[in-house]
Amino acid sequence: MTLTQLKYIIEVAESGTISKAAEKLYIAQPSLTAAIKELEAEFGITIFSRTNKGVILTAEGEEFLGYARQVISQTNLMEERYCGAAAVRHQFCVSTQHYSFAVEAFVKLLKEHGGDEYDFRIRETQTYEIIEDVAKLKSEVGVLFLNQFNETVLRKLFKERDLKFTTLFIAKPHVFVGAENPLARKKSVTLEDLEPYPRLSYEQGDHNAFYFSEEILSTRESKRDIMVSDRATLFNLLIGLNGYTICSGVINAELNGENIIAVPLDVDDYMEIGYLTHKKVIPGKFAESYIEALKQYTAQATE
Repeated sequence: MTLTQLKYIIEVAESGTISKAAEKLYIAQPSLTAAIKELEAEFGITIFSRTNKGVILTAEGEEFLGYARQVISQTNLMEERYCGAAAVRHQFCVSTQHYSFAVEAFVKLLKEHGGDEYDFRIRETQTYEIIEDVAKLKSEVGVLFLNQFNETVLRKLFKERDLKFTTLFIAKPHVFVGAENPLARKKSVTLEDLEPYPRLSYEQGDHNAFYFSEEILSTRESKRDIMVSDRATLFNLLIGLNGYTICSGVINAELNGENIIAVPLDVDDYMEIGYLTHKKVIPGKFAESYIEALKQYTAQATE
């Protein structure tokens, strides 16, 4: 295995065809094909499946690509630091549930480490996708929560995929409501208080089991349920329909405005919010900086 071969794999995955990748790499197509086959033979795996329209990654190819990206990223940083090489396009990706502190930490990372060129990505996505993204090394960090209901199922998935969950903080359940909602004036609310109002939740796609819900008490009956896929829509509906969503209570007024209020929910439950990393991969420079930013913002929010 060589670094050149790893770069070939990354380029082919991004281009989608051997021919396009060969053009970008300025090498002959047969040479690129031979290099990939040599690598596949060396490790005894199939990285790409060939189709009439090009190539697609196999399941083991997706995992291999994640490791390849890690190696090339760290190599680029070493060359910048020790060889005086020209600055490269820095890359980093985090997958997260819909938390404002995760966005704050991402902003801090960009301000400190973005440089002149970068490809940094934040994916506010579904719970199962967060787990898969970190397992397949598409993201170096994942942010989600555990509680007494989902912990057994999720920790089993973490173990199967060689993932480590590290706690950031324990949150008491709250509800987000619009500032004009009558509940916003209460010191705390009960489940009975919520019954007249629409419940908003984040949809979980093909993995819509209650264990993957982003909200606690997801099995509780509600006469009016609204499922959304993004935070802006959820907040707009909270205000427009006097709805509510159950959450951690951590919110940033600068990012989300002052029209959303967090009110404590009087239930015997908790949200253990933390981050996922891969056990077999040492977090890189940007992952470490992002994790430190997460710790900083969550500590401030829970003081």
